[in-house]
Amino acid sequence: MARDMSDKEILKMELDQLKKEVSTARTPVLANCAETIAFVENLAPNDMLIKGVPDDKNPYKGDKGGCIVT
Repeated sequence: MARDMSDKEILKMELDQLKKEVSTARTPVLANCAETIAFVENLAPNDMLIKGVPDDKNPYKGDKGGCIVT
């Protein structure tokens, strides 16, 4: 796409992008971190990687130590 455009058109696109980025609302890193921590902590009780999978719902739990023989 850039090959079909002149240098002037490319610079205009870059300028438009920079104008969009300048007008983007900024938030402090600390606020973003606090929101991310709260989000993760709210999902933690249902996260299978944190609390584990119940034995009755684990399809890989077997009598052979985790091996499934077909």
